[in-house]
Amino acid sequence: MHGQNEPEVNLGWFVERIRRILRPIGGGGPLAILIVAILAGAAWWLATGFYTVVPGEKAALRMFGVYQQGSSNALMGGTEPGLHWWWPSPVGQRAIVKVDEIRRMELGFRGTSPVPVESLMITGDENIVDAQLLVQYNVEDIELFLFRVIDPTGLTIRDATESALRQVVGSRNIDDVLTTQKEQVQSETKLLLQKLLDSYDTGIRILEVKLQSVLPPQQVSDAFDDVVRAKEDKEKIINLADAYEEDIIPKARGEAQMLLQEAEAFKAQRVNLATGQASRFLSILEEYQKAPRVTRQRLYLEAMEEILPDITKYIIAEESGGNLLELLPLTPAGIPDTLNP
Repeated sequence: MHGQNEPEVNLGWFVERIRRILRPIGGGGPLAILIVAILAGAAWWLATGFYTVVPGEKAALRMFGVYQQGSSNALMGGTEPGLHWWWPSPVGQRAIVKVDEIRRMELGFRGTSPVPVESLMITGDENIVDAQLLVQYNVEDIELFLFRVIDPTGLTIRDATESALRQVVGSRNIDDVLTTQKEQVQSETKLLLQKLLDSYDTGIRILEVKLQSVLPPQQVSDAFDDVVRAKEDKEKIINLADAYEEDIIPKARGEAQMLLQEAEAFKAQRVNLATGQASRFLSILEEYQKAPRVTRQRLYLEAMEEILPDITKYIIAEESGGNLLELLPLTPAGIPDTLNP
């Protein structure tokens, strides 16, 4: 609510003007003075009806206590920004409200001082939690705000906020309120608080609800801190395991694919080799069937070549008698090569 400075009225100047007007009908006699006084008082009273509404404000006008919806286009009883006039008291009253001003209400604390009677509440699993809440709001309907509820910015909004927060916190486990569901608690509290204020016809619009702190009671805070740290360590280990999984599984799949490809290559190699050896055997069999003796002798010689690749070999016919002396190599001087030093 906002008061306005009354305009200054120069009564002396006004009285002098009235005297000049009344001088032809009685000069400065008692009757003239009385008329001047009455007119001056009426002028001063009417002048107090001027008021100014600045941007971000609205005026609530009453006549004989009844709320009047002023016109925003006329000087008479305007409620929008600008200079206006309305009947002064006791005929009329006016109240100017800053509707765009963002107001705040603290629940569970005042500045830096906690208020345990407001902040301590029971959760859905019958634990106690210390929750501090900040509410930001403005005025949406000045008629409701001024004339429907007593102290809308005091006990009314404070009690409604406390009721809404306790209802939301009481429907959740303490772990959810302390860790993962703070955003949901804020949004649900805002919706429920706005519903309550609308049902009370407060004319207030909730802009934002923010949890300042949500803590376990001081007596058991160490135990809750241990639980929180354990959960953080659990999440950390799970994340490390997931990272290891993401690293090792692609490698294992790659190695498995490589082994499969190597096995396929080895399979193709062995199949081709076996097919070639089978074809070679069939071609040898065909030649063997044409000339068994010659083919058998050639196979024998090829086998000996593979078995003794770096040894000088001599083939002795059976009809030569098989004497090894015939094969004894001699040096140019007639001495066996094996006897040379």
